Amino acid sequence: MARNREFYRDSAGLIWNILMPVMMIVAFAFIFGAGSQTLLKVGLINSNSGPISLDSGVQLDDFLSIEAIQLVPIGQREAGIAKVARHQLDLLIETAATAGEPARYWINPESANGAIAERLLLGSLAGAEPNAGPSQTSKPTAGAPVRQTASGEALSYADWAVPGVLAMNLMFSSLWGVGWVVVRYRKNGVLRRLKATPLTPLEFLIAQILSRLMVVLASSLIVYTGALLLLDFPMRGSYLALALIYVSGALCMISLGLIVAARLRTEELADGLLNLISWPMLLLSGVWFSMEGTSSAAQAVSTLMPLTYLVEGARAVMIDGAGVLEIAPALALLLVMATILISVASRLFRWE
Repeated sequence: MARNREFYRDSAGLIWNILMPVMMIVAFAFIFGAGSQTLLKVGLINSNSGPISLDSGVQLDDFLSIEAIQLVPIGQREAGIAKVARHQLDLLIETAATAGEPARYWINPESANGAIAERLLLGSLAGAEPNAGPSQTSKPTAGAPVRQTASGEALSYADWAVPGVLAMNLMFSSLWGVGWVVVRYRKNGVLRRLKATPLTPLEFLIAQILSRLMVVLASSLIVYTGALLLLDFPMRGSYLALALIYVSGALCMISLGLIVAARLRTEELADGLLNLISWPMLLLSGVWFSMEGTSSAAQAVSTLMPLTYLVEGARAVMIDGAGVLEIAPALALLLVMATILISVASRLFRWE
């Protein structure tokens, strides 16, 4: 009876338990509210700032207006070709950069969806036949795109999800490992005793960060090794780059957990706030599904979350073979976030 009274008298914890399911439903509606389900994913490299068209003014409107097609803007050609090779894109189209230059498209010959997308593309161009690739000497047909292939083995969902799952495990361990524990220290009077010592808040917080960092990295190494033995997922990049991205992400997550624990007095409220922080990041950071198919608002929110850069950096290293220089922007951003969060946590922290 006493424990039940503690539960319903804690208004913050009670409200969280009621609101959590509703917030989850609203979150999924927000993420996947972009429209009907698509069947084909087509990447587009549009070199022109005007209307989307191929050479000689041939418009792509009829093709791109098909409801079953999801259009994915691609910034770099190499990244788009890699997605086609891994069956992450069914078709990649590059519009002509200059007048008189034929447009090109890439297809994976082993992709069934790619063959369907190619048929739809050529059908929308009034039966135009694709031009031969650069290895052929035939004269290009005016207005028709050049067909090129990008062969490669399909990337399984397990291989794609492993970097995100490792990042998710790191996030939960970092947030609860310091956020919940420090609140318990405050409730049990441990912090009150430490207040009587020469220890400063910043020193205490740095000690918590270093301690949790060692635990998190050790546990992540064990999880990584176990998953590698069971799944044999690809690791094409540098282990140094992978270690740096996870260390930077862990520092950022631990610092975020310390902000939550800076002044709270009950574990229930801390647990609710940590869930409030972690679940949006889990849903909007591309851990379980690609953000390419979500609404534009959801994609904009995901750019504000540190877990997004941790997941993207880890995938770039493990799947795309990126090195330290390629993930340097994500590393710098995570370290800047961690520095700001640590500074805020030290300012907000109270012993009692």
